[in-house]
Amino acid sequence: MGRPFTRIAFTPSVREAQAHYGSRSPRSEAEANSGEPDALTEAEADFIEQMDGFYQATVNEDGWPYVQFRGGPRGFLRVLDAKTIAFADFRGNGQYISVGNINAAQRIALILMNQAAPARLKIWGTARVIDRSNDPAFIEALQVKGYTGRAERAIVIDVLAYDWNCPQHITPRFTRSEIREMNGPLLAEIEALRKRVPAPTAAGQASGAAGDSN
Repeated sequence: MGRPFTRIAFTPSVREAQAHYGSRSPRSEAEANSGEPDALTEAEADFIEQMDGFYQATVNEDGWPYVQFRGGPRGFLRVLDAKTIAFADFRGNGQYISVGNINAAQRIALILMNQAAPARLKIWGTARVIDRSNDPAFIEALQVKGYTGRAERAIVIDVLAYDWNCPQHITPRFTRSEIREMNGPLLAEIEALRKRVPAPTAAGQASGAAGDSN
């Protein structure tokens, strides 16, 4: 079966570029019978809900793209069902460029990256804005418990396609929590060794100091 994202991504100019650089043949196979919009599987859903940030692209009425990083607590990007994701949109600098673009054109693309793994997921879809005043219960349901940021609205995305992108050139980076998790066994071993080795006594320290003076 073909890949639904090719209907969106492989425009005539893209196909021309693929032919020019010699990658057209395998790409054309991906286009065959591209079928219905993608449904998220458990693998995509798990990956999405582990994110604490992602890159979001929208486009304005003049065709200019706008790319923005959206961040929040881990799990703020929610999978509502196999074809719908949403997130609470927190108050920022008040420019509302992404919101205006979504209201004008609805088209949206996300890039989600796990730089520790590494892995990268691309998502295409159409988005809509739900203001807090219109559906406060829905906004509250998207809030992550314990996070102090105030959600002004929700962005709901109908997923049309996704693609797992090649991770070859992702530079590995780790969050503080990931570093703590990786170092956990080492720190536990150090603590166990400390408990096994008796702490130096005052007499022992004095004796050592006297020996150093000879």
